[in-house]
Amino acid sequence: MNVPTKRLAGLDGLRGIAVVLVVVFHFFPAVLPGGFIGVDVFFVISGFLITGLLITERDETSRIALGRFWKRRALRLVPPLVPLVLILCTAAWLIGGDVLVGLGWQLLGAITFGYNWVSIAGSASYFSATAPELFRNLWSLAVEEQFYLVWPFALLGLLLVRSGRLRLALVAGLALASAVWMGLLYDPADPTRVYYGSDTHSFGLFTGAALALLLRRSGLPDGTAPRLAALRDRWRPWLGRLALAGVLAAAFALPDTGLATYRGGLMLVSLLTAVVIWAAVRGPGFGQALDTAPLRYLGERSYGIYLWHWPVLVLAQGAWPAAAASPTVLTSIGVGVLAGALTLLAAGGSYRWLELPVRTKGVRGSIRRLRQGTSGARTIRMPGRLVWFGLFGAAALFLATGTTAALLTAPAQTSAQSEIERGQKALDAAQRQAVQNARRASRPAVSAIERAAPGDLITAVGDSVMLASAPELQAGFPGIAIDATVSRGMGAAPDILATQAEAGTLRPVVVVGLGTNGPIRSSQLAAIRAVIGPDRELILVTAFAERDWTAGVNASLAEYAARHRTVELADWSTAIASHTDVLANDNIHPGPAGGRIYADVIRAALERLAEPPPQPGLEAYRLPDPAGSPSFRPPLLP
Repeated sequence: MNVPTKRLAGLDGLRGIAVVLVVVFHFFPAVLPGGFIGVDVFFVISGFLITGLLITERDETSRIALGRFWKRRALRLVPPLVPLVLILCTAAWLIGGDVLVGLGWQLLGAITFGYNWVSIAGSASYFSATAPELFRNLWSLAVEEQFYLVWPFALLGLLLVRSGRLRLALVAGLALASAVWMGLLYDPADPTRVYYGSDTHSFGLFTGAALALLLRRSGLPDGTAPRLAALRDRWRPWLGRLALAGVLAAAFALPDTGLATYRGGLMLVSLLTAVVIWAAVRGPGFGQALDTAPLRYLGERSYGIYLWHWPVLVLAQGAWPAAAASPTVLTSIGVGVLAGALTLLAAGGSYRWLELPVRTKGVRGSIRRLRQGTSGARTIRMPGRLVWFGLFGAAALFLATGTTAALLTAPAQTSAQSEIERGQKALDAAQRQAVQNARRASRPAVSAIERAAPGDLITAVGDSVMLASAPELQAGFPGIAIDATVSRGMGAAPDILATQAEAGTLRPVVVVGLGTNGPIRSSQLAAIRAVIGPDRELILVTAFAERDWTAGVNASLAEYAARHRTVELADWSTAIASHTDVLANDNIHPGPAGGRIYADVIRAALERLAEPPPQPGLEAYRLPDPAGSPSFRPPLLP
């Protein structure tokens, strides 16, 4: 059976919108913080189209040829992956460094269409900034391919059910179950498991499948009265526009790790997408409006754009050290524009010379056509043809060699992971020493901070930046108690400090460095102050990372410190900004030299805390404004 050639209005335009959302989210996350929902739009489209194709084949032939179905899927998905892997692995080998980390397991996930589960098994995080992961975007391709493998069997069973309404209810139930399962398993510290999981992130595919059943005669029969049908047709385009507006609003509003996203937000996006598809394919006006020339162009090439955009961005960032060493608006735009241009070129070439020929002629037909075109060019002399074949063979050999070399030379971990591991080893060694010294008498409590506060008066709670700086903190403050781990946010601090306070291990000086992994709220800072009490001093460490929330985090920390006499700011962000050469390749985590700077800003904060309080009526606190010039903001609170 041939693949139906009938084109459904609006779907190419919707694909174009979806791929733009994803690309902008990856290239400029501050512009479109919820653009990742474009993947869910793709899921709904895929579930709708695949289910429609399978039902059409079943209606026309009374059977579904599974072998032929999977062959068509392979011809659609696999050919563009081959040059993608060869070219980008070779480019990664030439660039070297962090872009090669984990390349072996990434390729294993790519060739088995199990990237999502391989990542979950390896505890890889979709939201991590410490590992670039060259082929991270292939997780969604894996979810779709696993759906294509299982869904035909399930659909055959569903089609045995006589009632179209019951069939629809069962598929809708599968979508709802997947969405509920995502909400139940959601982990605010790192939602990678529910985002990657085929079990938790298939509701978009099932939503599309339910829509296909709804719109088929074999699904739910349309017994609508003519007058109601006319009213429905009149309102359909407006419902489509409203649903599309809702999708676009979600692209601006949904946070990538937020509770609302994983407990209903993504499911709502899927339902809105289904309404858009319904309005497009059943109403010619709205569908044609979606299929404007630019969106249709992008939609037709959306698969290639999606495949290429992320690894090209990773390689562009790896090849442009200045962008990582001194992140500015101009360098970020420069990297984004360069990666975007290369992505469009690669996706355009893939669509024209690989995807279209293979889709229409098959692999053998495409090779036969290429041979016929070459043999028919009689004006090209034999030596010239041999040169072209020689160049092609040399390029293929070079790419194969480069890919092999990339796999053989890939480091075990990124530079950031190395620094974090160095810090973890230092903490583990300190813990072992503490166990050995457990029988020693505890130090008497003190009521005030000494000018040169020893480390055994300090409790430090932080994220991976503090963890990477742990050896230098231990050297600068012997006996300091450090509780730091990867991907921790400010919301975790009150509970951690409360546990230590209850155990009697919380010390007179508390250092909190938790601004790297997400925005903070003033209520979290207030909760920290409430836990540690009025007799302890608090030092808040600013964050340095190219994240859309960093400026807001630092402003909140500075404002809070300016309003409280017993709270001091350790301005890591300003101190490290001119020394980014001592950071790992992710431009976030410090090495030994950076760790010393981290310790120095905390020491400076301790010294300011030990200074006598200002005279009554003259309270002032030096606070850098966004432009870098000092300002003074009274009054100070206790």
